[in-house]
Amino acid sequence: MRRDRQRLFRMASLQGETAKRLVPEAAEDLNSFVLWQDGVVWKRSDAAIRVLVGLRVPGAKILALVPRPLRDFAYSVVAKNRYRWFGKRETCRLPSADERSRFLP
Repeated sequence: MRRDRQRLFRMASLQGETAKRLVPEAAEDLNSFVLWQDGVVWKRSDAAIRVLVGLRVPGAKILALVPRPLRDFAYSVVAKNRYRWFGKRETCRLPSADERSRFLP
């Protein structure tokens, strides 16, 4: 959210009403990352790349040249090890009122 200065993205829990309505198949894999954009569902590394491109991260488009199976494998490795590598907080920070407006039910 901090990097999305243009407010391109809104968030929803995969267990929430919005995700159940728009991407019901996503509820089967709660460890995944899903992007619903212009009526198309993007998952795992495809979703991550689209978000990076939307946030104008340098070099993000180049990642799309890597074959999807290899990208998804790397995505899975990072997802499984993220807490070990980057740490895990005991509590989640509460969003500000402005940030709360960007969460979907």
